Amino acid sequence: MTSVTASARAGPRIRQESAAVSHTDADAPRLLVEPERLAGWMDARGLAPGRPLTVERVTTGHSNEVFRVERGTLRLALRRPPRTPLSPTAHDMAREHRLLSALIEHAGAVPVPTPVALCADPSVLGAPFYLMELLDGVVVRDRVPEALAVDPATPVALAHALVDLLVGLHAFDWRAAGLDDFGRPEGYLDRQVPRWLGQLARYKTRELPEVDEAGRWLAAHTPPMQAPTVIHGDYKLDNVMFEATLPVRPRAVLDWEQATIGDPLVDLGWLLGLWLDPGEGSLFGANLPVAGAPGLPTRVDLAQRYAAATGRDLSHLPFYCVLGLFKLACVMEGSYARFLAGTSDDAFFQVLGEGVPALARRALELVP
Repeated sequence: MTSVTASARAGPRIRQESAAVSHTDADAPRLLVEPERLAGWMDARGLAPGRPLTVERVTTGHSNEVFRVERGTLRLALRRPPRTPLSPTAHDMAREHRLLSALIEHAGAVPVPTPVALCADPSVLGAPFYLMELLDGVVVRDRVPEALAVDPATPVALAHALVDLLVGLHAFDWRAAGLDDFGRPEGYLDRQVPRWLGQLARYKTRELPEVDEAGRWLAAHTPPMQAPTVIHGDYKLDNVMFEATLPVRPRAVLDWEQATIGDPLVDLGWLLGLWLDPGEGSLFGANLPVAGAPGLPTRVDLAQRYAAATGRDLSHLPFYCVLGLFKLACVMEGSYARFLAGTSDDAFFQVLGEGVPALARRALELVP
């Protein structure tokens, strides 16, 4: 597996034409990042002004778009919303940039890419975007990279690192970092099921009885909320970058678009809901690259590690696991609707025709 950009996964890249290479007028309207416009914006901010610019699209993300930007000695990652976002509250670049800045300044225990510059003006590229440092590392998405796989203990080390990073994030003093208005922690947990059912209603194209059943169970079993922390919102194996060489060391936590202030066990439930114990079948979005590895910690093992480090009460943990899978099913149905409508060219979304009901069934299997 090759090194990848911050907030991006390894995979083929499509080179966009730039000011340094010509492009046809027919191709230009399709570009999510117009190099000439980006170059002008960078010039105004002293980011290698006047130097040739190249932009490469990283094609394996399925939500926000990520591009590699090279100019002079600068090697940056550009992050912007997709062409047709479905949710009016998603893809907020200013929020992501603000949170990364706060984490860099106040929380060394939570490694993240360093933000470089934010553009809140949608007239530049058609949507707000920001630039951040380009990191070298690996994201374990389809397989464990060979350089790490030579150690049979790598899967266990990856699992422990995931929990330990989450402990560090949930210990972050968000009030001291000036994030008091970053979310609405009061009533956060009670809002989750109505919120995601409301999102689903906006783009739903078919009946999803398993999703409806999971929503009804969650609404009837919502526990008291834990003390609020910053939560990532999409915390799982392939949203963490690791160093490309042994020993296993986290490089950065990526993809903060769903971050807010809320119940920390939402993150833990999301991670564990997608964690496959020995003997469990495959599942879209799960920890497939390490599933089945000898000695791999189970959901119970990971929960105990988190509880020992935080002292939090996990007696309602099944609720959070079901909630995570329910939410993911709702989000992925939006991606499937975008695919059906022809507003996304990501062929991956086709598998969600079966993948979304499978996520909801998995959620119901975790109901105690």
